[in-house]
Amino acid sequence: MSHSLKPARVRFAPSPTGRMHLGSARTALYDYLLARKTGGQFILRIEDTDRRRFVPGAEEELMQGLRWLGLNWDEGPDVGGPYGPYRQLERKEIYQEYALQLIESGHAYTCFCTPERLEKLRQEQQKRKENSHYDGTCRALAPQEAAARVAAGERHVIRFKMPRQGSTTVHDRLRGDITVENRNMDDYILVKSDGLALYHLAHVVDDHLMKITHVIRGSEWLPTFPLHALIHRAFGWEEPEFVHLSVFLKPSGKGKMSKRESADLIKDGYSIYVKDLETLGYLPEAVVNWIALMGWSYDDHTEFFTMDDLIEKFSLDRLNPSPAAINFAKFDHFNGLHIRNLEIPDLANRLRPFFEARGYLVDDARLLKVAPIIQERLVTLEDAPEIAGFFFQDVIQSPAAEDLTAKGLTPKESAEVARQMLVLLESQPEMTANLVEPVLRSLVEQLGLSPGQVFGILRAAVTGQKISPPLFESMEIIGKQKVIERLRSAIQVLERAGDG
Repeated sequence: MSHSLKPARVRFAPSPTGRMHLGSARTALYDYLLARKTGGQFILRIEDTDRRRFVPGAEEELMQGLRWLGLNWDEGPDVGGPYGPYRQLERKEIYQEYALQLIESGHAYTCFCTPERLEKLRQEQQKRKENSHYDGTCRALAPQEAAARVAAGERHVIRFKMPRQGSTTVHDRLRGDITVENRNMDDYILVKSDGLALYHLAHVVDDHLMKITHVIRGSEWLPTFPLHALIHRAFGWEEPEFVHLSVFLKPSGKGKMSKRESADLIKDGYSIYVKDLETLGYLPEAVVNWIALMGWSYDDHTEFFTMDDLIEKFSLDRLNPSPAAINFAKFDHFNGLHIRNLEIPDLANRLRPFFEARGYLVDDARLLKVAPIIQERLVTLEDAPEIAGFFFQDVIQSPAAEDLTAKGLTPKESAEVARQMLVLLESQPEMTANLVEPVLRSLVEQLGLSPGQVFGILRAAVTGQKISPPLFESMEIIGKQKVIERLRSAIQVLERAGDG
């Protein structure tokens, strides 16, 4: 932990309006890394005031996704903390109180315009090819009149009173100073007619009350960033440091990711949703490593990072505002690296559900022997049943004669080779790789054939596959009795084909 940095209080503040995707995961990761690096706090806050877009189960999926990635929060809806509640819906009264303060200080006003009037206004502005904006009709109402109409129960919203003259300058840690002309900004709604505050007001109030030091969020908030700064200033509050991250582009590098593309991705075994990545056999360590480097780099050559490495090396100064294309080939590469970095018992433990999902009965002792011989070959954990399912089958499906026939030999000649191997293997006291391999290699030389021809027959016979983990180690795990049985039935298949 670096003591030269002040402890950061950061918040990940998702809306439960859909599935957790890579963009959210990256924001949460950068928040977490900054908090851990500086000895600060990582806060989970649920921004659930948009009831129209609320999706049941989304909050649970978010929390599970964060936990799976190893991003555990210090304060939040489920763990509590000194600045709760941590769901915005439960903070409704707090926002109303602060909205009234803004009205009293002349920074906000009550607006009684009906949806019908606003729609008509929008259409007229479109005809004149203007950007749609509120025309300020209620801005000039006398405070007493507005208060009386509110008291009489008239439907209303609360709008921010944007200064009309001059400009507003805000500072983003990645992008420097950003200046906008105030006349180009709208009098945004802060509180809707149902009394629920919108993001613009709610997050500013929460960030202040929760003593947030850094706001790390997506660049889609840049257009309203000046408004958020002005709300802080209207209250006379110190602004947190703002960091608007780079956008994610589609793998082609053209345009932002969309829902339709994610449906196409899943056909290729990829997804932009965190929960899917778990079922597709990706490691959380690899997801973290991959997304960390989409918008941040330590130097121009280090690419393998564990969470501890990232905490030690992370800094906001090395973030990059340029858009980052999602590169799944790179992801596969990282997943392979992290699989090879696992201790064998850990790898075995993570492989088990993937074998079981395909209906294999897995015993621990055997799985612990299988894991090391497939570790080098796995791109995802889901590859394991394809490569190594045969270890957990009593009987494998008998291979076809053409799969058992060696290149350049007839079925009859292949059967003869298999018989000679059978005699040798039956005479071995046990089926260990270091006993069996030299014996079989000398047979290959005697026969004047290639290892590929001879061992191709044996591999198909014993594993039922053309490609398998290392053959002699596999035979050792399968055991002498089964190897002999499978080789015998392969000889029968070849003899029948030879007679046919």
